Amino acid sequence: MPVSRISCACGRMPLLCSIFSRMFADIILPLNLPQVLTYGVPLEMQDRLRPGMRVEVALGKNKQYAGIVERLHNHKPDSYQVKPVRNIIDEEPVVSEKQLQFWRWVAGYYMASPGEVMQAALPAHLKLMGETRLEWAGDESVVYDWTDAAWHAADALQLRKEITISELRALTGAEHFAAVLNELLEKEAVIINETLETAYRPRREKVVTLAARYKEEKELIALFDQLGRAPRQLQVVMAYTELKMKNGIVRQTDLLERAQATASQVSSLVDKGVFVISEQQVDRLPYTGSEDVRDIRFTPAQQTAFDELNKGLAEKKVALLHGVTGSGKTLLYIQKIRECLAQGRQAILLLPEIGLTTQLVSRLNAYFGAELGVYHSHFSNNERVEIWEKVRKGTYKVVAGPRSALWLPYNDIGLIIADEEHDSSYKQKDPAPRFHARDAAIYMARLHDAGVILGSATPALETLYNVQQGKYAYAALKDRYQGVKLPEIRIIDARSLNAAGKGAQQMLTPELQQAITEALAEKKQAILFQNRRGYSPFQLCTTCGWSPRCKNCDVSLTYHKSTDKLHCHYCGYKAPVMSACPQCGSQSVTSKSFGTERIEEEVQQLYPDARVARMDVDSMKGRNSISELLTKLEKRKVDILTGTQMVVKGLDLEAVALVGIISADSLLTFPDFRVNERAFQLMEQVSGRAGRADGVGHVLIQAFNIQHPVLQWVKQHDVQAFYRHEIAYREHFFYPPFSRIIKIIFRHADEDKTIAASQLMADALSTVANISVQGPGPAIVPRVRNQYIREIWIKCPRDQRLIESVKQFLRAQRQHIVSLKGNTSVQVVFDVDPM
Repeated sequence: MPVSRISCACGRMPLLCSIFSRMFADIILPLNLPQVLTYGVPLEMQDRLRPGMRVEVALGKNKQYAGIVERLHNHKPDSYQVKPVRNIIDEEPVVSEKQLQFWRWVAGYYMASPGEVMQAALPAHLKLMGETRLEWAGDESVVYDWTDAAWHAADALQLRKEITISELRALTGAEHFAAVLNELLEKEAVIINETLETAYRPRREKVVTLAARYKEEKELIALFDQLGRAPRQLQVVMAYTELKMKNGIVRQTDLLERAQATASQVSSLVDKGVFVISEQQVDRLPYTGSEDVRDIRFTPAQQTAFDELNKGLAEKKVALLHGVTGSGKTLLYIQKIRECLAQGRQAILLLPEIGLTTQLVSRLNAYFGAELGVYHSHFSNNERVEIWEKVRKGTYKVVAGPRSALWLPYNDIGLIIADEEHDSSYKQKDPAPRFHARDAAIYMARLHDAGVILGSATPALETLYNVQQGKYAYAALKDRYQGVKLPEIRIIDARSLNAAGKGAQQMLTPELQQAITEALAEKKQAILFQNRRGYSPFQLCTTCGWSPRCKNCDVSLTYHKSTDKLHCHYCGYKAPVMSACPQCGSQSVTSKSFGTERIEEEVQQLYPDARVARMDVDSMKGRNSISELLTKLEKRKVDILTGTQMVVKGLDLEAVALVGIISADSLLTFPDFRVNERAFQLMEQVSGRAGRADGVGHVLIQAFNIQHPVLQWVKQHDVQAFYRHEIAYREHFFYPPFSRIIKIIFRHADEDKTIAASQLMADALSTVANISVQGPGPAIVPRVRNQYIREIWIKCPRDQRLIESVKQFLRAQRQHIVSLKGNTSVQVVFDVDPM
């Protein structure tokens, strides 16, 4: 059997390496392993190896990985044979000691494995990819008797000398792949060579430069005169001059676009000795903004809040900036970031959604220019690489982005701002680590001795409680910017819809329709909020009660008119629309309820002259979809915007005079202890989109239960009344912030195994004192992607020692449960502080 060419970097056999090692390294591997693994460090590597470097190590017989050195020490493990580090990949650490400390905290607090944190934190270019390659090792004097399936592969190998496993699979087809690979190995015609390659590839583009002789002003003027008889070529040279002044570097593609020229026209200028074209490595994210810096002028209310903020940060390091919607919190953020940069330190501005990032960044550019970096999931892997490097080198001194921005390699953080700190999007749900960015930011700030500002018009209950307890400082902005009034809010009784007949009136009350008509007459914009996607959330047979459900998940299918199919919003399954009930044969299958897609259609029918747009997950799939829609809204090319939660978060549009909340009851009936808090925050936030410029704003909330207390708090913008009610409720039922919650999730394709595993955990937890255990029981959606889901909820007192002991107990019990016969494929997931 041929052997791999992989060998230890020191040239010795692995056993000798371990004998000569006097130093050991704990390595984080990008795998869901419960702990780091210890490897021996060969003598010749000991002077060079440092924590944070990447190293090449072996795991098992043939697997090799690029891991991160977490710690160096002199303690040899007793429980297993130590293998040597094979190679040091980096000359300098790619992860700092503070980053490693942050990783350890995230893994420990949120009960994730070190490898899961590494996978989330590192960008693509630092994750080396293993690609098995097959090298031709056949004897030229031997005539091989190949099978028909192996003949093409052997021929390709002889010709190219080396192919990858994936290329072999493509040559043979999946059904013959294993047999052909075995045939090649048995005849010793190939050698397996496992290599690690970086995933990052720098961008190289054709760059145009002006010939050296024309860099003199006199010669350039003479060139312009000379090209006067060739206007198209003159236009190209003038476009080049403009781009050179603006960007510093002129890509050929940019030049062709700006000059509206052809490649042959540029080539002619190259032949004349005017231009020189070379291939260069270029920045994927060049700065193209203005160098002008804006001044900041506070209103008296902002100045008072700013002084309170400074005083609070000096005393407590964490401060809540509680400002009503449209109060100008962003200006305070900008001034604090400027002060941070003046001290030579870096700042992070966390935002809950990419949509917020898009609109805010265009404004931040005016203040921070090329020092501002943006980081989010819509960037390609290679673009994220370049952002990572610019943060590491200090080119970007301010970074704006969602929770993933916390993983970047900051050197010296002076300030972290979590805007809209209440937003549930800060909580990572899947995959692990299931961390909360707001809370993780507070720990990260502690590592850097930095300040933290938590900003919101509707702060999280836990944040307000920490203020009340004296843990956080507090600063308030109680009025809108320059005294603009908060919008008037009206609660509309939705029972009038029942008497309004069929059609659009089933969604929009007469009062809301009239308000839209008035807003359009005044050349203003309207936003209609409905927290459900699609055309119809579910269909129903009115004869027997049958409703189409997903074949993979225990949920109803949503009808999407754009595809004319039924969609599952959990697994992506699609099914054709059924006009007849498959259960009773009746033709009386009808759509129930409505989503944003149907609202958009009906509004367009009601107001045929209005320009209507939709903002939800389905309509914003393109990379630039959000920014393009925001541009249209700002230029008033959209009159009515319908959407889900995406329209709630931070949109700052001067022309919005009306906000309609279509179905408030759906926000108030979700089975969760945070339901009132979330409903209050959503409605208050979306209400804040109206009348931001002139104070002439109206909000209409349609509801059947018009006496619900949350609606009254929203109507009065009364955060304090909401807080007093909710905090008393939480204390009575021992919910956060008076307790800590850990959710345990069990998943398996076999329902009986899921139930049995969850019951084993519940039985074990019954022996633990001073905690409250609820469950096991089915999840709200008890089956997703053919996996049955059961949950256990644990409430722990706010006792750090008890919580840590419970976590240790849970880890041990999970290990015990999955080690039992038949349980190896049962997934047991921990979610600390679930949202």
